Amino acid sequence: MTPVAIRAARILLVAAIVFALAMALNPRPPHLPIAVGDKWQHMAAFGTLTILSVAAFPQAPLHRIGERLSFLGALIEVFQSIPAIGRDCDVMDWLADTYVIVGVLIVVRIVRRPARGRDASTP
Repeated sequence: MTPVAIRAARILLVAAIVFALAMALNPRPPHLPIAVGDKWQHMAAFGTLTILSVAAFPQAPLHRIGERLSFLGALIEVFQSIPAIGRDCDVMDWLADTYVIVGVLIVVRIVRRPARGRDASTP
């Protein structure tokens, strides 16, 4: 990736994290026009964050990206347990976040791996 593309991915990642935090910590999040369950919203958010993280930090080890995003999901659940926020803490939400993070990272790893029998320097 070019430095400009990496910079753009980092800006998009920060914007997506801010948006995800705002939606997760808002006492009354807006209703979506499509009836989508809470777990699907979590998975969409963390799938997007994972893709943006991989693009924003292409040299970072994938397990570190997964670790930090999973920690962010756990931290959101801890904050949602604060009574003043008026949200519910659900460990299953964190597990859904982590499952989708791992799933996306597995796909990234498969795509990045050169095909067997092919020279890694060949496009």
